[in-house]
Amino acid sequence: MSPYRPNPFFSTTNTFFVPSVGDRVDNAVAQAKALGHDAQAKAQELASKADNKLQDAKEAVKVTASDVVNPSPTGADLYARFALAGALGCAITHGALTPVDVVKTRIQLEPEVYNKGMVGGFRQIIAKEGAGALLTGFGPTAVGYAIQGAFKFGGYEFWKKKAIDVLGVDKARENRQAVYLGAAGIAEFFADIALCPLEATRIRLVSQPSFANGLAGGFLRILREEGPGAFYAGFGPILFKQIPYTMAKFAVFEVASEKILQSTGKSKDSLTSGQQTGLNLASGLIAGMAAAVISQPADTLLSKINKSKGAPGQSTTSRLVQMAGQLGVNGLFTGMTARLVMIGTLTAGQFFIYGDIKKALNATGGVEIAAIPK
Repeated sequence: MSPYRPNPFFSTTNTFFVPSVGDRVDNAVAQAKALGHDAQAKAQELASKADNKLQDAKEAVKVTASDVVNPSPTGADLYARFALAGALGCAITHGALTPVDVVKTRIQLEPEVYNKGMVGGFRQIIAKEGAGALLTGFGPTAVGYAIQGAFKFGGYEFWKKKAIDVLGVDKARENRQAVYLGAAGIAEFFADIALCPLEATRIRLVSQPSFANGLAGGFLRILREEGPGAFYAGFGPILFKQIPYTMAKFAVFEVASEKILQSTGKSKDSLTSGQQTGLNLASGLIAGMAAAVISQPADTLLSKINKSKGAPGQSTTSRLVQMAGQLGVNGLFTGMTARLVMIGTLTAGQFFIYGDIKKALNATGGVEIAAIPK
């Protein structure tokens, strides 16, 4: 029997054909498979790119549609929304803290009677006049601070933007603390013009519970018996109190927010809704504490000067000097603990409410100088 001889035509080891037809067939099959895999991969890549483009197009359509349906406000519309957010923030917080303000004012006006601290003051008022006395002056407080909050927050955003326009972005960024202070001071001046009559009415109601039954009655009685000038008897001290308070409030809030963000290494835009709320509360609390200490002496004088009429012919300035001399440093800081609690809490609350309402109103055009790219 002859030995087995492979057919050289199909052999892969014989060198009769170099390379053999079998090898060529195998190579062709392998190349076809590779080409098929490459084609499949490229097809998948193209499909993925096409899908991404489609998603981008959908998002672009959504944004465009959103801008058409709910465009971002600008100009007077934007600042009106800032004003509304500020009005609600101030009215809600000041109104809610009316009981604390009543105790604080009583301690300032009658320290010889209310000399047991804030908690003791609450107990004394409730025991003597009932729990309802803690809401004395709620009407003028809520209305007055709603008006003031509108001018203060809306005005702050407006004057801050004006300062940037005048100085230019680079100089405004380099001097942003001065911009914060200046914008806050100007805004508060106009806010105090609106607030002063209502604050005078509130203090008269708190210091003299039998003076009138509420905001309208107290306001009209002062107007009728003492004339419109009586509403502005405390305008000097209210400026002396509110302007430093507001300047510290906004400047410290801005700096505190900036420092907290730097410590986290995040930008404000990258924060979640909860983190933004926490930032507003923490920065607001720090700002409120600083503002309370700075404005305490003027707050005491304001309470004193609105308690009763001045002597015939006596100017407001002479009354303030006389009161400050009589009170001394310790007297000017009477009720500091109550005011720290009140101002720290309400300032944190104001920035919390202001931030959330701004977002709800789509008022996102406020300028954050520190975040402006260099």
